Amino acid sequence: MDTLLQDTLTHLRALVSYDTRNPPRTIGTGGIFDYLREHLPGFHVEVTDFGAGAVNLYAVRGTPRHLFNVHLDTVPDSPHWTASPFELRVDGERAVGLGACDIKGAAAALVAVANATDGDMALLLSTDEEANDARCIDGFLKTRRDYDAIIVAEPTRGEAVLAHRGIHSVQMRFLGRAGHASGDQTPSDSALHQAIRWGAAALDHVQALSHARFGGLTGLRFNVGKVEGGIKANMIAPTADVRFGFRPLPSMDADALLETFRTLVEPHPVEYGETFRGDALPAGDVATAETRRLAARDLADELGIPIGNAVDFWTEAALFSLAGYTSFVYGPGDIAQAHTADEWVALEQLGHYARTIHRIVSGHQ
Repeated sequence: MDTLLQDTLTHLRALVSYDTRNPPRTIGTGGIFDYLREHLPGFHVEVTDFGAGAVNLYAVRGTPRHLFNVHLDTVPDSPHWTASPFELRVDGERAVGLGACDIKGAAAALVAVANATDGDMALLLSTDEEANDARCIDGFLKTRRDYDAIIVAEPTRGEAVLAHRGIHSVQMRFLGRAGHASGDQTPSDSALHQAIRWGAAALDHVQALSHARFGGLTGLRFNVGKVEGGIKANMIAPTADVRFGFRPLPSMDADALLETFRTLVEPHPVEYGETFRGDALPAGDVATAETRRLAARDLADELGIPIGNAVDFWTEAALFSLAGYTSFVYGPGDIAQAHTADEWVALEQLGHYARTIHRIVSGHQ
């Protein structure tokens, strides 16, 4: 095991020991941030608390061209862990611990590189990615900074991901008229009937978009996640609430899709709104998205990072792309291990990521 990987595991052991589960959104400016301040030599460090467990650490040394972004918050642990999720276990060829894969392993490697070289380097470490609340990145983006690119760490198996889907979560309500179910009904009487008709129309619309493509991704991902309403079988349902989500391709017009879903059937829902919105990567219309994808591809090639396939999961790289930065996703680990009990990252991938970042920061392209 080389020294850089050993140092990475030392820092990962420390980072995993800090409870940054999100929820419950109780992360403050001490704890893990005290550790990071102590282990970022020669960096100018700013820590900003946006409230509700959303904290940024922005650290800069010299005049770097690239900014490395990693989220430090994790999902809650499940009861199926076989040991403490806050104690790193190095088991054969794996490092096991809460956040080891998603994505404290990358953060630990960045800290190890910061200590192994005196090269120019910039880090943005944040804690609200798992909360579906972009206040950390939104806060950072209020000030324009001069970087050639933002490289966002997520588990991509050591490949540069240039494109991924957006994600939109929507809640809506249909309004009917309570009454006895024995009589004739008009299409608008039952809120549940409205919701069911809407669901059928939505699935048909999604099927009609199955031919759409971008960067190896195909079609629109869609899911009705929850339907609630009605009182009993012999009563007409006065209200029905529906929660659904869709994941568009880059270049799809998300606002147009939202309006289409709202107006699929009549009567239209009386309440309708997004509960979370994450644009696709790269952001923009077809031409803009393709231009941004090519810029990210060229940079990944310049940095010697292999290019992987587009992915279905969402990352905060899309927020940087929307703000006009060249951005791609690159990190150790496999998304299949993220959010699982006994989450793990392969030592080989962790070591390779650390060596790649060391080469970039050292300027040895």
